Amino acid sequence: MLSRTLVALFLFASTAWAAPPPLRRFAPDTVPHPTAMFLASLSGDGRQQVVFKAAAMGTHFFFEEPTGVTVYFYDGRGYRKQTFLKGYSLTKAIKKFAGTG
Repeated sequence: MLSRTLVALFLFASTAWAAPPPLRRFAPDTVPHPTAMFLASLSGDGRQQVVFKAAAMGTHFFFEEPTGVTVYFYDGRGYRKQTFLKGYSLTKAIKKFAGTG
């Protein structure tokens, strides 16, 4: 009886330790309308999964897609597209614009 209890306890503990951590929630509580429409258009109104990375540094905003990085410049009112760096990664684009403004 004791061995069965130990085996059951071991199985329970091993599955609990092997369980993946809970998923993080990234969705904000509020989303401006232009941002919502942009995200919806990226995914084709939910027909396509979207994968991207984004970062901001100084006066630049970087948006990485599988084909490259779009670089935006802050003009005092918002971010305007400056250039598209085909084949760049987010890290490489940030290094290219480090120290510029």
